[in-house]
Amino acid sequence: MQKDIEHTVGSEREKDLPEWLELVRRQVTSLKFGTVQITVHDARVTQVERVEKVRLDRPNPASTR
Repeated sequence: MQKDIEHTVGSEREKDLPEWLELVRRQVTSLKFGTVQITVHDARVTQVERVEKVRLDRPNPASTR
């Protein structure tokens, strides 16, 4: 029952968040490597940019010869 209460309270808290904050949260939690940049004009968030980097394993130098 406690988990049900915590889930409900957490959901209500998320509803009170500004739209841009929820967007940033989703972008960050789904990102493994990269950046999320927030642009502000006149104390308002006007843009959210996400750059995702894909890391590749380095080949073993001995195996490339």
